[in-house]
Amino acid sequence: MTRRHLLGAAASLAGGGFPHISYAQMRRPNILFVMTDDQRWDAMSCAGNRILRTPNMDRIAEEGVRFTEAFVTNALCSPSRGCILTGLYSHAHGVTTNSGKSHYFREGITTFPMLLQRAGYYTAVVGKWHIATLPAGLGFDHWCIFPGQGAYVNPVMIAHGARVQFRGNSEDVVGDQALEVLKSRPKNKPFCLLYHFKAPHRDWIPAERFRNAYEDITIPEPPTFKVGLEDRPEGVRSTDMQIADMPDFRERGVPASLPRAERKRLNFQVFMKNYYRTLLGVDENLGRVLDFLDKQGLRENTLVFYTGDNGFFQGEYGMFDKRLMYEPSIRVPMLVRYPAAVKPRVDREHMVINNDVFHTVLDYAGVPLPKETEHHGLSWRPVLEGGAAWRESWFYEYFEYPAVHCAPIHRGVRTRRWKLIHYLQTPQAWELFDLEKDPEERRNLYNDPAHRAIAGQLREELERWRQVLKDDRSQDGAPAAACTSRMAKS
Repeated sequence: MTRRHLLGAAASLAGGGFPHISYAQMRRPNILFVMTDDQRWDAMSCAGNRILRTPNMDRIAEEGVRFTEAFVTNALCSPSRGCILTGLYSHAHGVTTNSGKSHYFREGITTFPMLLQRAGYYTAVVGKWHIATLPAGLGFDHWCIFPGQGAYVNPVMIAHGARVQFRGNSEDVVGDQALEVLKSRPKNKPFCLLYHFKAPHRDWIPAERFRNAYEDITIPEPPTFKVGLEDRPEGVRSTDMQIADMPDFRERGVPASLPRAERKRLNFQVFMKNYYRTLLGVDENLGRVLDFLDKQGLRENTLVFYTGDNGFFQGEYGMFDKRLMYEPSIRVPMLVRYPAAVKPRVDREHMVINNDVFHTVLDYAGVPLPKETEHHGLSWRPVLEGGAAWRESWFYEYFEYPAVHCAPIHRGVRTRRWKLIHYLQTPQAWELFDLEKDPEERRNLYNDPAHRAIAGQLREELERWRQVLKDDRSQDGAPAAACTSRMAKS
């Protein structure tokens, strides 16, 4: 099946002609939402990365707003994606893990594409979906997604329930699909396209043209690369996230027989180079779509978002993966471009969260927010267009346990300066960090008498958020030692 035929079949499945849309309605912004998987906040040259060159990510940043304080409320792929689609915290939308019964949306959920579709938008999603509830019935005129994690090479995709085999690298395939959607869309409607890449998710297989990039350089290790977890809570010490133990690279010349410190060093270099190589494919295909918007005169009135579904450890405390409420895991890139209304700048002041995307999109589209999303997020429109009073704290939650990587169930609260984390596994534990003085989160101040007052205030703030968000999950969890996963490929 050709891509053109695929879209033609999808249009017939969507059914019927398109209603007349007035000129005023046409001035509502088009929406292009671009998301990667596991891209941390500083994996862009515009964020100061001195090795990775991302001219098209930089292009959005230079022509729009780059939020430096952007976070996810659950640093796990599927829950985070659910938060973006629904504007709700993961305990409210139902997708709290990457598999099983809690990988489905709760019944009756509302997504922002659903509301945009009802308001006259043409809606589509291409690429990585990674939620057990398929896009059918969630507001998409067209959908073509990877099953599960998807494959980097010659991926199969699911288009309206039918499996279709594609050839090539996943970033190029998704780029082709995005362009076909834009070319074939009905021209009398504003569009909303969700453009989702697999990269830079593990197991980091770049396109052939990027295979030798960074071959002759050494990636610098982070300052905490050799710092251990000995003084961390048991739930953190019991995680299965050490780079030295990664099984991925034995077939790439890093034998398990090497001393642990040497495995750690070599695994880090192989992992980081391929992580960056896959992002070169993302950036190139991002540029193809941005060029199309320019050539078709769509740039001015298209609201573009660029983000990742969660952050990623890149050797901090010897770790990889995400899940924990530490900064490398929860911080994401967040770029917003809308030339018709938003002036370019870097925003280092406002803490924004992934739940906010839902609220911002609907605000710009002129669509009322569902009442159930109140308190779960905010529209960035007042901030993007001139500044506003803003949140002083936000709430974090993580539920997938026992599971791959053995990250403990925990929740927390973060302000501009402080972070409080509560680990719910037995034995329960707390961490308190002063991010102003200790941005690498080396020193837990929770039991320091000098910080007893701020710890108490943050515990009260955490409980306030639980009440506001109706988070009624039990305080108690299974013993931390109950998880025995040995690093499956997740």
